[in-house]
Amino acid sequence: MVMLVLIGIIPTITVAAVIVRSYQNRAVQLRSSNVKNQCDVLSNMILTEGFLENPDSRLLDGELSLISNVYNGRLLIVDSTYHVIKDSFDLDTGKTSVSTEVITCFQEGKGAIYYDDKNAYIEITSPIIDNTEAQPVTKGVLVASISTNEIVQNVRFIENQTIFAVVVTSALVMIFGFILAHILVKPFRDVTRAIEDVTDGIEDEAISVPDYSETEQIIDAFNNMLSRVRALDNSRQEFVSNVSHELKTPLTSMKVLADSLNGMENVPNELYQEFMADITQEIDRENNIITSLLAMVRLDKKAGSMNYEKQEIGSLLESIIKRLKPIADKRGITVRMREHDTVVADIDTMKLSLAFSNLIENAIKYNKDEGWVKVSLKADHKYFYVYVADSGMGIPEDQIDYIFERFYRVDKSHSTAIEGTGLGLAITKSAISLHRGVIKVNSKEGEGTTFMVRIPLVKQE
Repeated sequence: MVMLVLIGIIPTITVAAVIVRSYQNRAVQLRSSNVKNQCDVLSNMILTEGFLENPDSRLLDGELSLISNVYNGRLLIVDSTYHVIKDSFDLDTGKTSVSTEVITCFQEGKGAIYYDDKNAYIEITSPIIDNTEAQPVTKGVLVASISTNEIVQNVRFIENQTIFAVVVTSALVMIFGFILAHILVKPFRDVTRAIEDVTDGIEDEAISVPDYSETEQIIDAFNNMLSRVRALDNSRQEFVSNVSHELKTPLTSMKVLADSLNGMENVPNELYQEFMADITQEIDRENNIITSLLAMVRLDKKAGSMNYEKQEIGSLLESIIKRLKPIADKRGITVRMREHDTVVADIDTMKLSLAFSNLIENAIKYNKDEGWVKVSLKADHKYFYVYVADSGMGIPEDQIDYIFERFYRVDKSHSTAIEGTGLGLAITKSAISLHRGVIKVNSKEGEGTTFMVRIPLVKQE
């Protein structure tokens, strides 16, 4: 605050100093001009009255005395022999005056004005020129020394008034500034206090400090961030809950099966093998969940773990389809890829293969028997596009916004009948996002689903 006050006062002091200096220069200029005019008139009178030859004229003495009194100055008349023939102070009459100003005035025939601000006086030399001869002749010099004490006193008075005004103004500005700062900063202190309360876990609702539009903007941004943090925290809690549930379910099943075997005597070999097969299936399910979780962890490391390479996308999709075709053949589902041009892009092959595998495998798992899955590939100058369409059960419209959440299963009634962890689409979206791509879905319940993936052809920094 003090710094701001100084920044505001320094220009004021500078302007005041300039104004005072301008007044002083203007006052000296006006005083010099007035005295110079009076000296020119006196010079003509001195020549006309023949004062240089006979320095005895009451009229001229009166004029000299009047000017001397009015301007608080001293007037001297010097003849061509450099003798002072008249001194208004009667101090140097009859003496010789060989000052530089007088000599210059005789030699050049021109007057001069000199201001001595240190001793506070103006000295004016005015030549007494006889123009009646063929060549103008300087017969004498009128020297006027005028005091500027009055101007100096006025300047000092103005300076004192200016200093007083600046001091008073500075004090008022500082007082007003501190009061205004307190008023202006109060909303920001309220914002800080509200944020600290949120940090300490006191506030569960959105904070509000509607004093200024600036604080409203800060609060809106903070509330948006807070909403995202709370949503993330809720998602984390739900994720932990889901992971615990998903990991516990196979363990519970295995424990039930193992306890059943331990509780029976003379277990038939066929029943024993059946129970062990069920236990093996639950172990595989547990392993799939852990594998998917590890994949999520690797993807959460973001772009730092991206290993880009040139890859022909059509060949990649065909190899994935070839690997998943036996699963589709078991249910009579046709999986085919439409004709396409050669598309080469910078991708992390492992991550994007995982994403496309999840999409195509889901299209097979959530399809009807004897159904179909169609994979398409297109490209333009900037992106390539992969479409995975199926003739399956479709996704209800009210659940489309949630399908990319971790452990979310669309058809809860079939969650045990259809193998899966609920992590496939979450992994897919993470992998695509790491490539600066997007994934969209278009689905109608009972008629099928189409996923569209758009990925840049060139690595995005």
